Amino acid sequence: MKAVILAAGEGKRLRPITSSRPKPMIPLSGKPILEHTILGLKSVGIDQILLIVGYKQDIIKEYFQKTSHQLDVKIDYITQEKYLGTAHAAGYAREFIKDEDFLMMYGDLFVDPEIFKIIIQKFEEKEYEGLITLLEVENPQDYGIIKLNSKELVEEIIEKPSPNQKAGNLANAGIYLFKPSIFKAIEKTQKSIRNEYEFTDSMQILIKEFGGNIIGVSINNYFWNDIGLPWQLFEANKFLLDEMKSQIFGEIEENVKIHGNVYVGKGTTVKSGSYIQGPCYIGEKNVIGPNAFIRPYTSVENNCHIGMSEVKNTIILSNTSVPHFNYIGDSILCENVNLGAGTKISNLRFDNKTIKMKIKENYVDSGRRKLGAIIGPNSQTGINASVMCGKKIGENSIIGAHTLINEDVPPNSLYYQDSRGNLKKKNNSF
Repeated sequence: MKAVILAAGEGKRLRPITSSRPKPMIPLSGKPILEHTILGLKSVGIDQILLIVGYKQDIIKEYFQKTSHQLDVKIDYITQEKYLGTAHAAGYAREFIKDEDFLMMYGDLFVDPEIFKIIIQKFEEKEYEGLITLLEVENPQDYGIIKLNSKELVEEIIEKPSPNQKAGNLANAGIYLFKPSIFKAIEKTQKSIRNEYEFTDSMQILIKEFGGNIIGVSINNYFWNDIGLPWQLFEANKFLLDEMKSQIFGEIEENVKIHGNVYVGKGTTVKSGSYIQGPCYIGEKNVIGPNAFIRPYTSVENNCHIGMSEVKNTIILSNTSVPHFNYIGDSILCENVNLGAGTKISNLRFDNKTIKMKIKENYVDSGRRKLGAIIGPNSQTGINASVMCGKKIGENSIIGAHTLINEDVPPNSLYYQDSRGNLKKKNNSF
């Protein structure tokens, strides 16, 4: 069996994190999301993989050209030149698949690899033409809902059904298994009202015009996350860290306290007086401390410095510095970020209500009582800057000393307070 991963999208809702990389290449616990997926596929015997790429595809290709031999998988690439829908993207795989069964999934999914094992076993039980994974949801009106018959076969696919349609609550989870006959259905697929070729329309053609049976399989008992919104990265990070075992490859100086499962990579030094509460991941060539306080569910990539500061449930990408008297909680710091001494990030409202974050032009409720900030690549803050909860600082931006950030900062911006305490904003582009 082969695999096809749709990894062409930009991930605009994750900006500024995806300003410098495709969404599947966001690293968690030392590996991009896409690599975690490929390792999961390899664990069930799938070692021929096609990546449908597009946005910043060179980053994906360069990374896996270096690592595919270590992963012991063969990876091919096809560029999706135009974004015309999921069926259009899947159609690129026809020559790669030829006459074999295949697994197809979206590249931004992060899932328990046990799911692959379960669905392959189910698919091979009988002569199904296809298999679709399903999740029970509380708000079916926001999803494509799959209606099954008494034999658990797909009967109908209803996009964002109204309550009176009584379509149930089984949503498409974005992992499929198919025989090559699906490509005949893709050929007959017409554009939808969204002016796209929808893969769910292809499935309905396979059922109704070609008599194909598609089995629906619930994966509710397994971890699944589509990482469409920034705070969903915390959930995937937590899953990985809960599964991680302690390993210390770096140097631990005297008077360091490590509690719980902690990974420390090669070339990393944890200096005296530091206290690390696991589970935590600390990658390679980092300097931690002296007197750093690293709290649970923190993940630090490579070449970072965390000094006399407190960091909690935060994802820190490579080449970032949190050096002096900083507090960072429930936040994401992208690569090449530098925090001035005394910079603090708020992560809790006074009224204890859940925190909203602006996604594109709308505010979306995260459902989280604690949510800090997202700071984009190559940004920096001056001394004693403060960032309020749920705010985003765009890439290549500078926050001046003693400045309070209580709104999202666009990319390439300079925000600072003048001598009268007024907030000034300038474009920082060159």
